[in-house]
Order: sequence, then C-alpha cells, then structure tokens
Amino acid sequence: MAGLIDTHAHLDDEQFSADLPAVLDRARAAGVERIVSIATTAASTRACLELAARHPGLSASAGIHPNHGAQAAPTDWDEVRAAVSDPRVVAIGETGLDRHWDYSPFAMQENYFARHLELGRATGKPVVIHCREADADVLRMLRDAFDRHGPIRGVMHSFVGDAAMADACRAMGLYLSFAGMLTYKNAAALRETAARQPLDRLLVETDSPYLSPVPLRGKRNEPAHVFHTAACLAGLLDVSLDELAERTSANARTLFTLPA
Repeated sequence: MAGLIDTHAHLDDEQFSADLPAVLDRARAAGVERIVSIATTAASTRACLELAARHPGLSASAGIHPNHGAQAAPTDWDEVRAAVSDPRVVAIGETGLDRHWDYSPFAMQENYFARHLELGRATGKPVVIHCREADADVLRMLRDAFDRHGPIRGVMHSFVGDAAMADACRAMGLYLSFAGMLTYKNAAALRETAARQPLDRLLVETDSPYLSPVPLRGKRNEPAHVFHTAACLAGLLDVSLDELAERTSANARTLFTLPA
C-alpha cells in the first residue's frame, strides 16, 4: 500500500508522554509515512517543534486553538508568529471557532481566527481550521476572507459538515480532512457527504489521541489508526485503499509542502 499521511495528530498530548517512540514505530509499521503534529497553544507550538526536530517524518504547526485563547499570555501570539518562520512548521493553527465549549469568549475566538487567516495569507502556509457547532460562523468569516483576498489555502480538519458546507469550503480553495468519526455508526450522513467529494481535495487524519475509529472506539487513538479511516473513505469512494493513500498523501504534500 502507498504510504498514508496523518495530517492532524496532537503528539505533544500528555497521553503520549510515556510511549511516543513506540507510537511512532507502530505508525511506521502501519504504513504511515509522515505525521503533522498540531499545536494548540504557544507552549504546544514549542513542543511540536521539538518533536519534529527529534523524530524523522514529523512536521509541526504553530497556533492557538479557539478554546485556549482566553488562557493565552500577552506574548503568546508573538511567539506563534515567530515560530511560523521555522521550516519545520508546515501549517498555521489549529484555529477556528467552537460553540460547543465556552472556554473562550466567542468574540475572542473570532479575533484569533482572523489573526491566523491573516498569518496564513502573509506566509503562504496553510491554515488548519477547527469547526465545532459553528458552521455558519466559520463560513461567514471564510467567505469574508475569500471575498477580500481570494482562495484560502487550508484544510477543514475533522470535517463533519453537510454537503453544502463541503461544497462551499472547496469553492474557497480548502481541503476536507476526515477523521475517525467517519467510521461511527451514527455518521451515515457524513459518509454520504464524503462519498460525493473529489479525491483531489481530500485528506485523512486521526486527531489522536482523540476520535478513535471503529473498531477501536474507547481506546486511545494514535497515528497508526488512520488506516481505518482511510479504508472507510476508500470504500465510500469506490477506490482501492492503495489509490486512496496515494491520492490523499499527494494532496497532503501539496498543501503542506511536505517532501515526497
């Protein structure tokens, strides 16, 4: 099988602190050729950069998650902006909007989302977008950015929107990334949406240590498990797993400017 790329994993999470080398070994054994370690705070950005420096096949992002904006120190955004110049940083975020939790005021989330979008435009690096129960708000801000500046380089991470949202995001230049939720019994509507998407705009991810796919629900997720989401997506699109891996990995290399 062609190698898979896990485009979204939180490898700096404390759940990996005791056995990360073994986690990475299992990923390689499962055919995962590269992982993007996604940051959620300034401290997480530093940690992801350190991991990328120590472990071949890892890249990092730099950003502040919408749920962590209220806890950010005054200098944290400057640290994120400075980190983006590091060649190990291939993406900006995780950013976006979240109405499920109320850890950060919504106006603050919008402010940080706008900052990340602007940083993406300024640097040419793609933006990793989180959207939880905030579809209309995310689309509003994306459309405003698109109308002002043109296509947006980025990805809707762990996409769970409907077909209309998928079409709108792709029309603005974004990729769609599917995670373990695609495999869940109650995700029939999401699978119907995924089955309609063109292969040249799709990515796969784990969002590990969260969102373990079927048949591993209830266990800690890890990059090796991206295989299950990829297999599900291949079946929905009626292509071989090898073709799905080849196409989604090529998409990831294009979006994140990863080595072949």
